[in-house]
Amino acid sequence: MLFAVDAAAEREGLRPGMALADARAIAPALRTLPAQPADDAAALARLAAWCGRWSPWTAPDLSVEPVGIGGGGLWLDATGCAHLFGGEAVMLAEIVGRLEALGFAARAAMAETPGCAWAVARYAASARPWTAVPEGGGRAALEPLPVAALRLGAGDVAALHALGLKRVGDLMQTPRAPLARRFGTRLAGRLDAALGLRAEPVSPLSAEAAHAALRGFAEPVGRIEDIAAALDALLDELCAGLEAAACGARRLALTLYRPDGTVACLRVGTARPARDPRHLARLFAEKLETVEAAFGIEAMALRAEVTEPLGAEQAELDGAAREAAADALDRLVDRLGNRLGAANVRRVALRASHLPERAAVLAPVGRAAEAAPAETEHPCMPPRPLRLFRPPEPVEAIAAAEEAPVLFRWRRAEHRIVRAEGPERIAPEWWRAHPSESAASRDYYRVEDTCGRRFWLYRESGPQTVRWYLHGLFG
Repeated sequence: MLFAVDAAAEREGLRPGMALADARAIAPALRTLPAQPADDAAALARLAAWCGRWSPWTAPDLSVEPVGIGGGGLWLDATGCAHLFGGEAVMLAEIVGRLEALGFAARAAMAETPGCAWAVARYAASARPWTAVPEGGGRAALEPLPVAALRLGAGDVAALHALGLKRVGDLMQTPRAPLARRFGTRLAGRLDAALGLRAEPVSPLSAEAAHAALRGFAEPVGRIEDIAAALDALLDELCAGLEAAACGARRLALTLYRPDGTVACLRVGTARPARDPRHLARLFAEKLETVEAAFGIEAMALRAEVTEPLGAEQAELDGAAREAAADALDRLVDRLGNRLGAANVRRVALRASHLPERAAVLAPVGRAAEAAPAETEHPCMPPRPLRLFRPPEPVEAIAAAEEAPVLFRWRRAEHRIVRAEGPERIAPEWWRAHPSESAASRDYYRVEDTCGRRFWLYRESGPQTVRWYLHGLFG
């Protein structure tokens, strides 16, 4: 079966859905290639992303079920966008013209509902490849169209033709009850959606951003310096909108539209909400070097995909921004995260456990810190060493029963103890007991040897044995 045909095949009378044997009988010299629906779907998705230069809300339409329709289409929500391009007619003409320049045979329509636009674009007889249905004119535009324009299946279309209902206008004049008994609710649902009597949601390719900025060029630009200058202007505009809304960006997406129908998307993230244009420009700087702009860039769009509340920033009396140590650390984390990946930049976070080796965990920067255990925050807690061994290293120690050690051997070196503090009893976490984990209590000692080095030792007493471990070193 023919899945799609080109202009030359159409002139020979071939149509999508025709059997291959019938097509060869009409055109013996017909050349065919295997259909590749998966590749077509991927190409439509890329084309839908490229159409984001006209609207932030785009999606591919992969519907091929209706009779006589081959290939797919694109959805664009032009609400609030048409006036930016000179009106609906100018916008449609530009869209069709650019698609034809890329080698696509395209037809377009703009209407108040997706169903009406879909029907008019594919079935309306017009000398122009685009049609703008005026406000309130959806019913008049649908009446002369065939019933297949309602995106009905082949069986429903054949059954309606057998009843003498060939136009959408015929369905509008037919009582609903007999049609519902035979076709169920799908026929009335399609008609009501096309007329705007029922909502018809269509999922966009990407979520619409609350804050965005768009800039087009009279001629494609290819120099990185020109792209960076345009990005600075977009950041100034976007950050001004973020400041007015008292929020900051956590993730930004910069989309670069090329004349050949492809796009390049650069994304950066921040550890905390940010709206400083200079800082955000530095995050994009390294990524701009990777952009391939052989054919130039004809439009750029900057969107804040994730935002969070951010209050007013304090400034010095002379107007210079305050560069606090915390801000400098946040900017360093942002640069490292965008260069190495946010998951590869981690911080030490406290965990609710009183065992030293379990009391801290590496967590991605930017994730909310977990609540610290109450004993960690207690002002009377004994000091902890700066360096911990994980796991603790076993040592040989000489000590009287229930007393601090007087000598221990670690890594083939003997250390004679001259001072000791302790013990500090740390009980096991019985609720985490595991056969591979020790369930004995620990008695910790802070000791100092003859050379002034300080160690953190503990004794682990079992039913019949006593073991000593070195857990940390004091500075």
